[in-house]
Amino acid sequence: MIVKCFKVGWLSTNCYVVGCEETKEAVLIDPGLETEAEAELILDYIKQNGFRIKYIINTHGHPDHISGNAAMKQETGAPILIHEKADDRVEADRKLRDGDVISVGNFKLTVLHTPGHTPCGICLLGDNIVFTGDSLFAGSIGRTDFPGGSFQQLMKSIKTKLLPLPNNFKVYPGHESSSTIGDEKKYNPFLQT
Repeated sequence: MIVKCFKVGWLSTNCYVVGCEETKEAVLIDPGLETEAEAELILDYIKQNGFRIKYIINTHGHPDHISGNAAMKQETGAPILIHEKADDRVEADRKLRDGDVISVGNFKLTVLHTPGHTPCGICLLGDNIVFTGDSLFAGSIGRTDFPGGSFQQLMKSIKTKLLPLPNNFKVYPGHESSSTIGDEKKYNPFLQT
């Protein structure tokens, strides 16, 4: 599995291209693109690596994570996937549920429904890796003061879905730098209670 992160948009959202080295199938996670230049940079990377984008996956429906959906769908032809509790404003081709498995080449991503930042928040679990969207960050957690947000719900999501994962699992969040589950258990101030 190849993971490439692009920081895009006004909030420096982490947009990920996750590809299978053998089959060249890939997914695009959270294309919160603002400009044509950002789109071109990602499309050039996809082309140079010979990837075929199978799905565009949104970890939740906030604008900084979905603003490039339409442009990237037009360029790649890939369907857009988001959790079933997403607002109708997000035009998706397929609605996801907790436990759904998304097959991409020789790897699989399992959908973990992690509400709290938003009702439709999900994480994507692979082998030794988890894409946490805006649920869990390096040293922090997602905001819960937006409509539909809930601190109690987010903490429950993190403690039941993410913290049981092995310490060596790499955490790829929706903003800022990557981490590991072990480091978050040890150093994240929100998880020390």
